[in-house]
Formats: sequence, structure tokens, C-alpha cells
Amino acid sequence: MASPLLEVTGLKVHFPTPKGVVRAVDGVDLTIGAGETVGLVGESGCGKSTAARGITHLIRPTAGRVIFEETDLTELDAAGLRAMRAQMQLVFQDPYASLDPRMTVLDIVGEPIRNFRIARGRDLRERVRGLLERVGLDPDFERRYPHEFSGGQRQRIGVARALALEPSLILCDEPVSALDVSIQAQIINLLEDLQAEFGLAFLFISHDLAVVRHVSDRIAVMYLGRIVESAPSERLYAEPMHPYTEALLSAIPIPDPVVESQRERIVLSGDVPRPDQEIVGCPFHGRCPRVFDRCRVEAPPLAEVAPGHAAAC
Repeated sequence: MASPLLEVTGLKVHFPTPKGVVRAVDGVDLTIGAGETVGLVGESGCGKSTAARGITHLIRPTAGRVIFEETDLTELDAAGLRAMRAQMQLVFQDPYASLDPRMTVLDIVGEPIRNFRIARGRDLRERVRGLLERVGLDPDFERRYPHEFSGGQRQRIGVARALALEPSLILCDEPVSALDVSIQAQIINLLEDLQAEFGLAFLFISHDLAVVRHVSDRIAVMYLGRIVESAPSERLYAEPMHPYTEALLSAIPIPDPVVESQRERIVLSGDVPRPDQEIVGCPFHGRCPRVFDRCRVEAPPLAEVAPGHAAAC
């Protein structure tokens, strides 16, 4: 059996504060195969984006291992990490903030090519024009600035920049959440076309469960810095095993008024614990509709409940 492209084991990212330690990511295990899309879902603030930055070492992990293309990134120095990052790129959430307003499109998309000394001069310009065309933009836009584009066009520029070094893995951090619904569909279709053409693997981070279901082969559900359930996409939606996953799925609107009126909506009670709060027992026990005494003192491990399906409950 081939080794996974990315294997994350026990990833932790903690931030010390005057009031305690914020456990933004607290022991995440994750694998992604070549050409596979894995969705990472959860409420805002659960640690999804921090996990992506920990995987790429934009934030140094507190603990854990990140093995990418059979190389342990946690053992590399700055020069080694820089070389590996050519194969691991990010598409950020906010296309209005992730592009330097003082740089032209040619400079933005060409920067990684220039930094890694792949091309320069006319060759660099031709590569940038080709990338713009591939993501559905007019190559003549190369001299324009970010403020001259719509949100969807800016995100296409971000995708072109991520493709510039021909990576094998792209981490998409809520790439469509800031866009109109019609533009979301265009960007998702673009990503799927690029995956088919270049054999890319994606970690697709989102809180939109409908979008994640459409694009993902497997889905991992995150709560308070931990993975509480992971399964193939269709199985997770058909047979959720964790109460938190059930609650998330019950919030997805169904475009059928008869079905929508008959199904049960799970409304969670209680509050999300503070990020610097020490949690004893299951991290979800304060909001879980099925909580019992053992949940308050023992944190259930993420265990396989069916082939390829694991749940921490």
C-alpha cells in the first residue's frame, strides 16, 4: 500500500497567555493521499486554520509529527522547510487581504517563481500569463493591481499563485466563504478541474458542510482543536456517529419543505469552553444531548467504528 502524501500525527499548537495556555490544536491525526481531497469542518474558532498553518509550519507546532512526501517536516531547519514548501501551498480565505495591494498581478503570481529561481525575465512573464489563462483570467491583466478585480477574480489570482510552483498539495483555507454563491461554484469547479489536470491533493477547510460534501473524498470533523469524527464523505452524511457531527448536519437546510418540516433539528445547549480553559473528560460533554457521568471524567479516544470511519464517542 502506497504511503500517504501527508501524514499528521498528534499535532498540537498551543499559545501561552497570561491567563493560561490556549490549546488551538490539541492532538490532530490526519492523512491525505495523492490526488485526494480531505475536508476539514467545524465551527469558527475550532482550530481549522491554525491546523493548516501548523501543517505547513507557518506556525511551529508545539508537538506532533508532520510527514510530507516521506519527510518529517518537524525535523527540518529553515532551509529544508523552504525547499519542501514548494510542494505544499496555501489558498487563503480572504482574497481582499491575501494579495499585496502595492503589487501587480505579475509580481504576485511571479513572486514564488522568482523566489525559487525557476524563471526570470521573459520566461517568468510567460509562465505568469499561462497561469492566469489556466485559472480563467485574461493574461493581459498582468499589469493590474488587486483593487481592480472582483472578489472571485482575486481568489483566482490566489489560486494561480498557489499553482506557480507546481505543488502536489494545496491547503484551501475557506477559499469560497467570502464570495457570492454563484462565484463559489465557479471557484469550486476550477479547483476540481485543476485537480483532475495536475493530480493535486487538497485539504479543504470550511464550515460550509454542503460545499465540503460536494468536493471531498473524506471528511474530518473538528471540535475544540481535536478531530472528533472522520469518514468517507457519503458515509459521514448518511451515518454520523458523533453527537457533534449529528448536530452540524441537522443545521444544513434541505430544499424540500416537506422533508424539512419533518426532520429533527438538534439545537445544542450550553456554551463553548474558553480556549484557555482546562477541559476534563470529553471536550463536547458540556453541550452534548447524550452526556452521562463517564463523559465528564474521561475523554474518549478517536477509535474506528467501521472500516475507514472513526469517532471519538
